[in-house]
This record gives sequence, C-alpha cells and structure tokens, in this order.
Amino acid sequence: MNALVGESLSVITSKAQTTRHRILGIVNGENFQIIYSDTPGMIKPAYSLQKSMMNYVQGAFNDADIFLFVTQPGERDIDTEILSRLQGSIVPVVVALNKIDLSDQPGIVQEMEYWQEQLPKSKVIPVSALHKFNLTAVSDYLLEYLPESPPFYSKDELTDKPLRFFTSEIIRGEILKFYKKEIPYSCEVAITEYKEDKALDRITAVIFVTRESQKMILLGKEGQAIKKVATRARKEIEAFVDKKVFLEVTIKVLKDWRDNEQYLKRFGYDV
Repeated sequence: MNALVGESLSVITSKAQTTRHRILGIVNGENFQIIYSDTPGMIKPAYSLQKSMMNYVQGAFNDADIFLFVTQPGERDIDTEILSRLQGSIVPVVVALNKIDLSDQPGIVQEMEYWQEQLPKSKVIPVSALHKFNLTAVSDYLLEYLPESPPFYSKDELTDKPLRFFTSEIIRGEILKFYKKEIPYSCEVAITEYKEDKALDRITAVIFVTRESQKMILLGKEGQAIKKVATRARKEIEAFVDKKVFLEVTIKVLKDWRDNEQYLKRFGYDV
C-alpha cells in the first residue's frame, strides 16, 4: 500500500504480524479516488489483541469493492477459510505477487500459475513494491473494476488516521527492527502528549510491555538500547512531519495488556 499511495503509512519490517490496525491510504486523481485498506496479516488468533486484528480483516471482507491479495514467491500457507472466501468472492480479486525481484523468471511463472489455479477468477499481477515495478498495472486494473460513486474523502486527505497514530507506529516500527524474539510483540506505544509548533514538535511517548524483564531488555545496558531506538524513531518522525522533533520516551509495565479489552480499547483497537 505504501508504494501504491506514495507515502509510508504502514510499518514495514521483515517480521510477521507487523500491521496491527486497519489503515486507509487515499489516492486521488482528476476523476477518481481509490481508498486502499491495509489490514493485518491473516492468522489464527491466540489472544485478544490478535482477535482484534482479525476483526479488521473481517471488516475488509464485509465492505471491500475489490480484494487485493498480496503474497510473494514461496508463500503458500494461507488459511483454508480465507482461501475459500476469496474463491467464492462476488467482488473481483487481484493477486499481487510481490518481491518478484527475489525470484527468477521460471519461478515467477510457476507462482503465477499456482495462484491462478487456486483463485481461477482472479487477476494475477507480478510486482515489486520495492522497485515500483508493475504497480501501474495494479492501479489500472483497480480503476477498471472499482464501482462509480461519489468520493468518500476530500481531495487533500491522504489517510483516516491522525498524526499521533503514525508517530506511535514509527516508534513501534523501530522497536520491531531493533529487538528480537517476543519483545516487539509484547510492546504497545501510546503518545501521551503532542505539542505542535512552527519550528519544533514536542512528543512524549510511553512504551508498554507485559513484564519487568521485557522493560530491562528494552532499556539495555545503562539505557543505551532505548536511546538508539528513540534516536532512530525521532529521525523518522522528522522526515514524516518535515520539521524538527523533540521526542521523550519512557517504558512502563502493563501486565497482560494484550488480553485486556479495556486496555485494547484505550490503545484504539476494535474489540
């Protein structure tokens, strides 16, 4: 979606389950408006947070005019229920076979044939989001099959999420990149204060973890680890808002927040 919209709206890392919310990316042309809805990856939920994530996927199934199913060579482990729903879809399905730059021509052809066999009514398009290859073919196909209607958003809107959301997502993205194993999945970032000024934005963020041991890992020796993460996040936020930023980050333990509906609602999840 980032490549199609032209802005970094969704967190990108090599780790699974990076996206937690449903994020809209709005593309406006002279006579069209495409609203991309980026959902979390499809998984079998193990706790309340993941159930909330799958609620966003369900919402997309309920209101999408086209399904854009993104996969990559060698990635064939799709839930049978999801596959069945795509096979029986009454709206068009597009399979975007991403990361083709990491495969050879015979491998790409084989993957395209596989997905065409799995979803015979779909349109399979090989792309490379990283190198912006064949993205026009995707958007052209979407424009051809999207229904006509009045625009849902004004021409100057890019997304439905506020600036605080993207700030917290940038910080969480740096946590995903910097730490290993279960640490990133135990973290949630909340922006407790955001003061905008012409020359400098002042941001206060809290990183919540589930255990004291996770807090110590986040901090690192003499707090050096979290300082590096905060510095990297600050630079990303500055690039996003196009101005200088002062970022203050603290860490707190909030036991079992991933299974607590009250906490999940507080963090903006649909439970």
